[in-house]
Amino acid sequence: QVHLVESGGGLVQAGGSLRLSCAASGDTFSNYGVGWFRQAPGKEREIVAAINWSGYRTYYADSVKGRFTISREDTKNTVYLQRNSLTPEDTAVYYCARDRFGAGPSIRWNEYEYAGQGTQVTVSS
Repeated sequence: QVHLVESGGGLVQAGGSLRLSCAASGDTFSNYGVGWFRQAPGKEREIVAAINWSGYRTYYADSVKGRFTISREDTKNTVYLQRNSLTPEDTAVYYCARDRFGAGPSIRWNEYEYAGQGTQVTVSS
């Protein structure tokens, strides 16, 4: 069983930056892909970024390319999402998840087995 905890959310002004962290306990991220999803009010959950088990392959949604960076530090059992140039459209609850098959980067929610409770990010204009 894996327990994932997101942190780093909060309120930020448009144009600002925030780094989200996702820490795993109970098991590790090693040998698994990890993804970040978000869900805004009234909208469906969407993939934001994903990273494969080695860290050498990543995926980004078109809406965040060039602004967000996903990285992993397996020695700390932590995955990060650095987010720059934030806009109000980035306001959402952000979730991290560990994939089911141990490869990645996976982009569909049903490819993930464990997810955290989410952290709220609000970007003010």
